Amino acid sequence: MKIRIPRDASARALGAEEVVTALQAEAARRGIDLTITRTGSRGMVWLEPLVEVETPEGRQAFGPMTPEAVAQVFDGGPLALGLTEELPWMKAQTRLTFARVGVIDPLSLAEYRAHGGLEGLSRALTMSGADICAEVLASGLRGRGGAGFPTGIKWKTVHDAEGAQKYIVTNADEGDSATFADRMLMEGDPFTLIEGMAIAGLAVGATKGFIYSRSEYPDANEVLDAAIRIGRAEGLLGENILGSGRAFDIELRVGAGAYVCGEETALLNSLEGKRGTVRAKPPLPALKGFMGRPTVVNNVISLASVPVILARGAEHYAAFGIGRSKGTIPLQIAGNVKYGGLYEIAFGLTLDEIVNQIGGGTLSGRPVKAVQVGGPLGAWMPVSQFDTPFGYEEYAGKNALIGHAGLTVADDTVDMLEMARFAMEFCAIESCGKCTPCRIGAVRGVETIERIGRGDSAAIPLLTDLCETMKAGSLCALGGFTPYPVLSALTHFPDDFTANAKEAAE
Repeated sequence: MKIRIPRDASARALGAEEVVTALQAEAARRGIDLTITRTGSRGMVWLEPLVEVETPEGRQAFGPMTPEAVAQVFDGGPLALGLTEELPWMKAQTRLTFARVGVIDPLSLAEYRAHGGLEGLSRALTMSGADICAEVLASGLRGRGGAGFPTGIKWKTVHDAEGAQKYIVTNADEGDSATFADRMLMEGDPFTLIEGMAIAGLAVGATKGFIYSRSEYPDANEVLDAAIRIGRAEGLLGENILGSGRAFDIELRVGAGAYVCGEETALLNSLEGKRGTVRAKPPLPALKGFMGRPTVVNNVISLASVPVILARGAEHYAAFGIGRSKGTIPLQIAGNVKYGGLYEIAFGLTLDEIVNQIGGGTLSGRPVKAVQVGGPLGAWMPVSQFDTPFGYEEYAGKNALIGHAGLTVADDTVDMLEMARFAMEFCAIESCGKCTPCRIGAVRGVETIERIGRGDSAAIPLLTDLCETMKAGSLCALGGFTPYPVLSALTHFPDDFTANAKEAAE
C-alpha cells in the first residue's frame, strides 16, 4: 500500500507527524506493507493533514486526518473525499507553477523529470541569452514579489550590462502576513526554483546564484539545502549543468528575520554581511547589485514560473490572464475564511469569486467587511469593490496593490481604525531607520491614529497629510506602501474613525 502525506509546514503544524506514526502502527497491526512518501501540500489547508492513497483510479484523498481516524484510510469512512484531482478546489485551478507541488516527492529528481521537470532548462541550453530574455519578456511575466515589474526587462538589463561576474539572487524572504506561496513552493518543489535560477543564469551570463531565505522557515531551508546538494550530485548544478559545459551553482543564505530585508537592496546589504538597510536607487541592482556587480533579484514565484514558460513557450503562458497581467497567480487565501489555502489561477477573477466562491465566505459565518490584498502593506478592499478583476492595473486603478497575492479576509466585527493603527505600528517596528518619512512618520502615524481613536476627529487631515508624505518621501515600499492600508481604511470605513468623536459629542 502506497500513501502520500505532506511534510509541508502547515500540515506538520496540524498534526501530520502524529498521523504518519499512527498510520505506520495501524499498517503493522494489519500486516500491511506500507510505503509513505512525504510531499508538499496541495494547498487545501483546511483539509490538512491530507492523506492520499495511490490506487489504479488515481490518488484517493482522506482528510482532515487525525491519529484516531487512520483506520478510515484502510476501511473507508466519512473522511474519504474521493479522487484528489476531482475535488472542486483542485479541479478548477490552472496549476502551472505549482503543477508538481503535492504531487511529487520534493527531493526526487527522477519524479521531477517524470512530471516535466528540466524541459525548460534543456530548451534554454539550446538558446542564446538574448533569446531567453526575449522569451520571458514575450510571456508577460511580471515580478510576483509585489512590484509587478516585467521580468524580461530586468533580465535584459543585466544581460546587456558590463560585468566580469553577474549574479542571480532569489528573494525568499517571505515576510508578509497571509503569504505562504514561496514557502510552499520551496518545501514542495524546490527543483522548480533551482531550474528557474539556472535558466536566469543562462539568460544573463551569471554562473552564481544565491537564495536568501528566512530563519523562520526551517523546513523550507532543510529541503532547499538537500535539493541543492542533490542537484550538484546529479549534474543539475556545478561546472557542467546537464552535460552542457555551462556552469551555474547556488548557495543558500539564511537571514535573521528582518522584514525590511524583503526589499531587494536591504537584502543585498544583508547578503554582503552588512546591516540590512535600504540603498538609495539609482544605481539599480541590475547594474550594481551584489558586490557592486550586475544582479538579477527576483522573487521565488517569479523564478519558479520560468521553467514552464521555456518548456511550453511564451505564447502558452501569455494566453492566460487579462490585460497586462499575464499568466497565473498563486492566491493565498487567509484570515477569517472558511476554506483557506493556496489556489493558482489565471489573473482575472473578481474578489467576490475568490472570497465567497473559492474561500467559502467567512469562517465565523458573519458578513465579509473587507479583504486586505497584498499583505500588511496592502489596501483594504470593501465589498463595493468586490467586482474588481484581479490584475495589476485594475487594482492600481482602485488605489490598491496585488502585492504577493496574499488575501486576509475580515468580517463585520473588525474595527478598521485598529487595522490602520496596526499598519503604522508594523512599519514603525520593522523600519530599518534609513529614511525619515518611514522612521519618524510611522511613529507619528500611530500617535495620530490613537488621537483619532480618542475622539479627536481634527487629527484626520493630519493623518492624511502624513500618509502622503510617507508615500512620496520614503526610500522603499515599507514606508511608501504603509499608507495604502491606512488610507483605504479611512476612505472606505470613515465611521470607524469618527465613532468615538460622535460618542463624545453626544
